[in-house]
Amino acid sequence: METLMIADDEKSIRDGLKCILDWEALGFTLCGEAANGEEALSGILKNNPSLVLLDIRMPRLSGIDIIRIAREQGYSGRFIILSGYSDFSYAQAAIRYGVEYYLTKPIDEEELLDAIHTIRETIEQEHRRSDNIALYREKAKDVILHELITGAWKKDGITSLSSADFQGMDLVSDIYQIVIYEHFGTLQGQTYPQPHTCKSCDFAGLLNITNSENRSFEHIETDNRDVILLKGSFALRRFEEFLDRCEKTNDQAGSPMDSLFLAYGHPVEALDEICLSYKEADTLIRRRFFCAQGQHTLGYEDLPTVTSHDRPISDGKLHEYCGALTNYLQANNRKQIAATLFSLEQYLNCTDSSIESVRLFLTDLFLQLKENISRLYASSRISFPSNSAIIDHIDSCHYLYEIILYISEQVKSIMDISDSASRDSILDDILYYIDNNYQNNIKLETIAPLFGYNSAYLGKLFTKAIGENFNSYVDHRRIEHSKRLLAQRSMKVYEVSEQVGYKNVDYFHKKFKKYVGISPAEYRKQLKLDE
Repeated sequence: METLMIADDEKSIRDGLKCILDWEALGFTLCGEAANGEEALSGILKNNPSLVLLDIRMPRLSGIDIIRIAREQGYSGRFIILSGYSDFSYAQAAIRYGVEYYLTKPIDEEELLDAIHTIRETIEQEHRRSDNIALYREKAKDVILHELITGAWKKDGITSLSSADFQGMDLVSDIYQIVIYEHFGTLQGQTYPQPHTCKSCDFAGLLNITNSENRSFEHIETDNRDVILLKGSFALRRFEEFLDRCEKTNDQAGSPMDSLFLAYGHPVEALDEICLSYKEADTLIRRRFFCAQGQHTLGYEDLPTVTSHDRPISDGKLHEYCGALTNYLQANNRKQIAATLFSLEQYLNCTDSSIESVRLFLTDLFLQLKENISRLYASSRISFPSNSAIIDHIDSCHYLYEIILYISEQVKSIMDISDSASRDSILDDILYYIDNNYQNNIKLETIAPLFGYNSAYLGKLFTKAIGENFNSYVDHRRIEHSKRLLAQRSMKVYEVSEQVGYKNVDYFHKKFKKYVGISPAEYRKQLKLDE
């Protein structure tokens, strides 16, 4: 419904204009009336009516002055001038301010009705045109976002857009970051039951921001996935805080993250670099199969190195790992079996083969291991699942850690027949393993299955026996070794960071300062002064 205002110094005329036509049927509702020029101007600027019926001669402020000031203040609605004078100079002045109708009193009903019909049709056309323009801009922005994210904008050389165009679409910012999110219960096109399922992600709610007019982030869909383009330092800081909260909260049950999986790329500073952040996030989201138990996020710091994906899995590696596991089983060497399974998981993490190929590799390995053990212990009561049960179980696993855990449990059951390790010997084995592998990306969730334990239980056991939690112990070992490397001065700080297991040098700085109290560079400088 459009709005109408009537301004005339005579009340009888105002009342007559309200009754002369069925305004509601014409699509108008009265939003105000005025008896003098000042009231008229104030009502126009306050209510922004679609149409004003305005007497040309008004007390305090003339109709022409009202129109002029209203236009100067940005009012763009319609005027119909009402006058008892057929004065060309008045009409001429009104035309200069976009007034299309100048009607003389007494008002002819048909003439007024024709004017109203024409004005109403013009307003509707403008609304349609405005809606179409808004829709076009939204579609254009959506296309541009797709092209910026996928790299097509840079690749196709579409450079006709100016910085003002991007500014108008609210795409200009000092920093950007891509986040891809999926439902946690969907992997490789398959869906499986989860205790909590979220059909839509209120990303603004997760970050505790309003995202008014998409100022903090843009949301689009590409490749049947939800993609978030974070814009600005504020949004990126809130996302980092959100990730910190997720890291500190081990139990995600019932929270929004219980049903979401996020992958994010590096922050970038230019529009044409957004595609690089997306490429990293895309690579990571495709690597969900390799996540640790309970892991809901993968970030650019988890990207494999450039040289890691340089070869497919091979039959030679299959026989190597199967032979090692067979030998360690015969020697009842739990420590080496755990190390071998961890090495196997790391090897498969760094292959460029498909996930299906990884499944087949592990299926063949376990079937071969079963055959070896069955032959070596033919007289014992070792019970293996049937080949079909093994194949079905591995095929039903959605993550690599599930398959490794399954193999670990089967191996543990074999070893338990002849021997059972004490609590102390298991902890000794784990400490030995940490001290020799801290430079790798080791986590309690990864270590526990290799030793045949639940990660939560092993974590409590570890903390009680050692006096600090698993992650803290690993960090201490890494920092102590980094101090020795820094003292040698043969390596740069970022090289030391990589050598002790921190791929992200900023994270290394943070951890070093936490445990030592000063930065790595300051520590090295202090050593030099002490000499």
